[in-house]
Amino acid sequence: MIKQYQRFFNLILVLIDVAVITFSLFLAWYIRFETNLLGFGSSEWGLYHYMFPLILIIPMYILLYYNFHLYDPQRTSRDLGSEAFQILKVNLVGVLVLVAVLFVLELTDYSRFLLAMFAIFSTVFSILERYLLRQTLQYFRSKDYNIKYLLVIGAGELAENFAQKVEDNTYLGYRIIGFLDNKKDPGYQIRHSQVIGRIEDLEDVLLNQEVDQVIITLPLRHYDLFEQIVNTCEKHGIKAEIIPDYYRYFPAKPYIDLIDDIPLIKIRYVPLDNSFRNAMKRILDLAFALVALVILSPLMVVVAVLVKVNSPGPVIFSQERVGLNRKNFMMYKFRSMKVQKVEEEKSQWTTKDDPRITRFGSFIRRTSIDELPQLVNIIKGEMSLIGPRPERPLFVENFRDQIPKYMIKHHVRPGMTGWAQVNGYRGDTSIQKRIEFDIYYVENWTLGLDMRIFFRSLFHFFDENAY
Repeated sequence: MIKQYQRFFNLILVLIDVAVITFSLFLAWYIRFETNLLGFGSSEWGLYHYMFPLILIIPMYILLYYNFHLYDPQRTSRDLGSEAFQILKVNLVGVLVLVAVLFVLELTDYSRFLLAMFAIFSTVFSILERYLLRQTLQYFRSKDYNIKYLLVIGAGELAENFAQKVEDNTYLGYRIIGFLDNKKDPGYQIRHSQVIGRIEDLEDVLLNQEVDQVIITLPLRHYDLFEQIVNTCEKHGIKAEIIPDYYRYFPAKPYIDLIDDIPLIKIRYVPLDNSFRNAMKRILDLAFALVALVILSPLMVVVAVLVKVNSPGPVIFSQERVGLNRKNFMMYKFRSMKVQKVEEEKSQWTTKDDPRITRFGSFIRRTSIDELPQLVNIIKGEMSLIGPRPERPLFVENFRDQIPKYMIKHHVRPGMTGWAQVNGYRGDTSIQKRIEFDIYYVENWTLGLDMRIFFRSLFHFFDENAY
């Protein structure tokens, strides 16, 4: 039954996408030529002339949405930020193709400004559409509509944990019809479901009950049963999925890689291990750092003069920090403290009302202006705009032994600001909580998350924990 529902929802989604694309182009035309809000004159061409490319745009966009997996079931697989980024890529590719086609056909009278507005509108409206659809589906699933019926093989601890997750997340739309197990008697209760038979009863259950998916939760010692279970499921066209009983030892969500035909389960998923994503982030970092240096150079000159006047010593303070792949580098800051001995500077933690901080240094630390020289670190490739904040080698050595998973933050470039900082963990705050946010960033990086952190950082310009 769920397959019919999925086809129906995909059809509805395609129709909504067509409506959104059409409305976006119409709205762009209306603002460009009918309202005169932007100070442009009217066109000698009418609405038909500008809407005619929909013959190309609609099938092209639907094909792009399909190829970018935007019609895949979204019950658990992708967060909204990732989906929004896919929509952004579709619209970028779509507009570039459309411009190329118009150029080839020598339709030079078609408004390029209208195309730009169309790209913006279709991106924004499509993201909003997907958000509203997600919320609607989650609501209906929580009310027992669009349910996917699951049969669980095994009734041990792993099965109980899975049943708990299903019940705690009703919006996902899963319902367990029962469990098959050779050690628990029929009727044995697990959460709000029960054992309905033995494993050898699998075929009878598939024939007589509505089952959309089979979940195997057997321990590895029963590996001899796996092939039989999978073959039975495939015989009846039912998907079987395995929850490995060693998943509890995974420190994060794993993913599968291949060496020839041998699968490898990688314990920690790091999105920036992907060369394309890493290159994209690096290009954006470089572009931002170069533009920011040009724009902020007058401010940086004034700050440099005031640092020099306020306290004797060098303007720029450089300190060894641990960065990507545990490699050390020299991080730059405007000096905000009195000149110290090297050993003191390496080992002392900054605290509130620290007597080493100069009067002007307190201001630039609270406003994060002291961090601006790190734009040079970004250009050199030692840092990123967004990422976990780097720490001194001595503290890294201490935290590595004291805090589990501390070193995971070094899987990505350190940043001028990060997910922990915009959530209030900056300065002399909980290292454990800071690492939790850093690990979340490492494992869940998206361009959307970077943008979210960037804009939140602007609102954290004055930070009470920065001293």
